[in-house]
Amino acid sequence: MRSAVLTALIIATALFMENMDGTVISTSLPAIASDLHQDPIVLKLALTSYMLTLAVFIPASGWIADRFGARTVFCSAIVVFTLGSILCGASNSLATLIAARVFQGLGGAMMVPVGRLVLLRSVEKSDLVNALAYLTVPALIGPVAGPPLGGFITTYFHWRWIFWINVPIGMLGVALSLRFIANLREEEVPSFDFKGFVLSGLGLLGLISGLSLIGRGMAPYWEVAAMIGLSAALLAAYARHADGNEDAILDLRLLRIPTFFSGVVGGLVFRIGIGAMPFLLPLLLQLGFGLTPFESGSLTFATAAGALLMKFSASTALRWFGFRRTLIVNGLISGAFLAACALFTPSTPHWMILLTLLTGGFFRSLEFTALNAMSYADIDPPLMSRATSFASVSQQMSGAVGVAVAAICIQLIQFGFGDAALMTRDLSLAFVLVAIISSLSVLVFFRLAPDAGAAVSGKLVPTSEEGAPAAAE
Repeated sequence: MRSAVLTALIIATALFMENMDGTVISTSLPAIASDLHQDPIVLKLALTSYMLTLAVFIPASGWIADRFGARTVFCSAIVVFTLGSILCGASNSLATLIAARVFQGLGGAMMVPVGRLVLLRSVEKSDLVNALAYLTVPALIGPVAGPPLGGFITTYFHWRWIFWINVPIGMLGVALSLRFIANLREEEVPSFDFKGFVLSGLGLLGLISGLSLIGRGMAPYWEVAAMIGLSAALLAAYARHADGNEDAILDLRLLRIPTFFSGVVGGLVFRIGIGAMPFLLPLLLQLGFGLTPFESGSLTFATAAGALLMKFSASTALRWFGFRRTLIVNGLISGAFLAACALFTPSTPHWMILLTLLTGGFFRSLEFTALNAMSYADIDPPLMSRATSFASVSQQMSGAVGVAVAAICIQLIQFGFGDAALMTRDLSLAFVLVAIISSLSVLVFFRLAPDAGAAVSGKLVPTSEEGAPAAAE
């Protein structure tokens, strides 16, 4: 178990760097725009260019890891990401910043799924839940700690340092990986699915681009609809291409495995609501309640504290209740705490907001850990790289969809009330709508068997007299 935790923490170091980097830049956009003499809205290209690079290249990560070795690719990805960070900090124009973010995205596309693959191949299934609990923490801390950290660095130092702080973290990650992680790889690697890579890459590229434009008035609705429609056609073409193709870059046959299907599809629905929170909460606290960015960040950091507390409880909860019951009950609880943000008002005591976010962060982190562990519970080792690529694409999609859904909800509420300007009420009701969407994930989890993923959760399921698992309650 000690080895599993060490491996998880080494990988978490790199994943924390990647997760935090995507959020610190959002706080610093006005300062970057002023320094580069650009409109802050245009500077959002620095965010979307990175996300689009991830969407295109993540599907290839599993094949590359199998071909060259997971540790080799993971370390190389950290190096590329770190070099990209240096180039971002040295950028003196919008074009060079976007180019540096694309280069950085090449490293991020390999770093996230391959890092998870290293862990899955290095840890026994009995230790998987605890190991993934440590790996979940940076994914939760990064988006929450990023905004206040980015604001602090930009205010008291310079925006370029939000990128350069990645350099010592990246060097540490490479050194520890080379020292403690084995370079596992598959003996037989299929040929690279170039046609599938193009179809899935262009499809995901257009889909995320279209979803990012919804509800923001950045393009005519017909252009957005055409972009999403064309992307859907490309993804449908990929589905036909992948049918019966054993070398498909995204193996759709994995969805026939009940635990993987529930982890990916149910997780996508759950993360849509959760992905909207980093977008809605700062708007509510800053625009709605008039708090400063630093005050807002100091409150939202409570979510990360809840995530840290969870890592000591995840394995116990899954051992007692199993995946099915944990995901259903905890999914509803997480949705309730997300909706509870709608009850916040300018007069709500800050300690009450902190307590709500702290507890909500605990339950959301438990759901993330359970989803990650269950997704790989029944995956055979030769398919592990394909499973990590597939799951990583789903998780990246959920974040973009979550922000788009939140923006659409706000616009629909404004239209319903006839609000010309953004009101606190609009943001509060948007929390309720995204909480309902997130809670719908339990409909997927109801399909799981009572003993789903028992080899990972360690739950003992009652059996009938014939020795078969008892029927679901």
